[in-house]
Amino acid sequence: MNFRNILFIFLTTLLFSCNKNQSKHYEVLITNARIINISTGKISEKNFIGISGDTIQMVDKMANLDNYKASKIIDAKNDFAMPGLWDMHVHFRGGDTLIEENKNLLPLYLAYGITTVRDCGGDISKSVLEWRSQIANGELDGPSIFSSGPKLDGANPAWPGSLEVISEEDVQKVLDSLESLNVDFVKIYDGSLTPDAYYNIIKAAETRGMLTTGHMPMAADLMKSVNDGLDGSEHMYYIIKSCSPKADSLTKLNKGYGMVNELVNTYNPDLAETVFKKMKQNNVSLTPTLHIGSTLSGILDTDHSKDSLFPYIGKGIQKTYNGRIESAKRAKASGRSNMYGGIEKLSSNMMVPMYNAGVNIVAGSDAGAFNSFVYPGESLIDELHSFVNAGLTPQQALETATMNGPKFFKIEKSYGSIAKGKVADIILLKKNPLENIDNLNTLTTVIKDTLVYDQNKLHQLLKDIKNK
Repeated sequence: MNFRNILFIFLTTLLFSCNKNQSKHYEVLITNARIINISTGKISEKNFIGISGDTIQMVDKMANLDNYKASKIIDAKNDFAMPGLWDMHVHFRGGDTLIEENKNLLPLYLAYGITTVRDCGGDISKSVLEWRSQIANGELDGPSIFSSGPKLDGANPAWPGSLEVISEEDVQKVLDSLESLNVDFVKIYDGSLTPDAYYNIIKAAETRGMLTTGHMPMAADLMKSVNDGLDGSEHMYYIIKSCSPKADSLTKLNKGYGMVNELVNTYNPDLAETVFKKMKQNNVSLTPTLHIGSTLSGILDTDHSKDSLFPYIGKGIQKTYNGRIESAKRAKASGRSNMYGGIEKLSSNMMVPMYNAGVNIVAGSDAGAFNSFVYPGESLIDELHSFVNAGLTPQQALETATMNGPKFFKIEKSYGSIAKGKVADIILLKKNPLENIDNLNTLTTVIKDTLVYDQNKLHQLLKDIKNK
């Protein structure tokens, strides 16, 4: 062997030795974690997770963790690690006097492992969009926010802050306004919106590359809106309508939501299969919001004054809860039948076929002011309970709250699993939620980017917002 070859081998060995001994540095290092793969339902034992910035930089076995440095080290102590939860239907609203109380709801989401929420419209959009930036910059404690800004409705909108859409010219103006606010999607509401205006919004938004979801006028056709480019549907009413052979005749009677019970009673599984297939083919997401229906259905029969989270809801928002109570009293006095019970019962026949057909089901609670006793954080766990009660496995229910929200926003490559290159939104649990969805309540730690919320920090955040 000549001198040149010997020198090459020496330098190569020296370089390899230096690289091997060089310590890797992470801002946050999680050790001794059992990682849950939501997609496969498998668990990987004895892992470490290295995080810098908002990204997971390394996932590997503890046996390979020879040299490392980290600003923060979290010993998971064999806890289960999984992606943070997404609540895909919340509201921040109530006007200027309730801005601070809405802001105080943010820690409640973190306390239940929810690291991302989708704000589906209200009347304090300027503040919500400011929170969105502050949270992204690490200046405010709370989940990441995707927001629609103001909702779109017809003449004399049902909710304050909504934008009126009557003519085709209005459609372009309101979409210009939403684009100037840099919203994340378009939320449509059906207070007085006409079917034509509804379709025009969807088609114009599709042309601009803006995502659309929301309510549908009961006189409109969900399958037509899917063809026009609708990206999502909120609640079960509209998909149930599409699955009834009596939908057209009931629509002609102009009964609005008064037709829901009859739609439920005439649900047709064969027609439903066609609807689900169409939604799958067109990548249309559905947010069932089953839990709020159950809550409102029994609102006159339940004493919520002792609810554990009631003291964490601001006095002003608590007052808004009276609206649903009074509405239920009026309905009872007039003899109107309750439509929520029928929907809840029908969901047991719909959820599994929808899932098996590949519909992108996303978990959303509808928590927020005016939605009585549907508490931020806790209500998403209750929603997942509803999914399991309707036939989904815990693994399938977890998909709706970790993987499917990102699919709606077409950012699934960055979320949904604990792997190198994914966004570092992670929760640690004492018990395995794949075995029992109740185990989501064994949360020990929330990691959001490089911010670490252990039980002590979460307790302090909640203590700060509790009514004195």
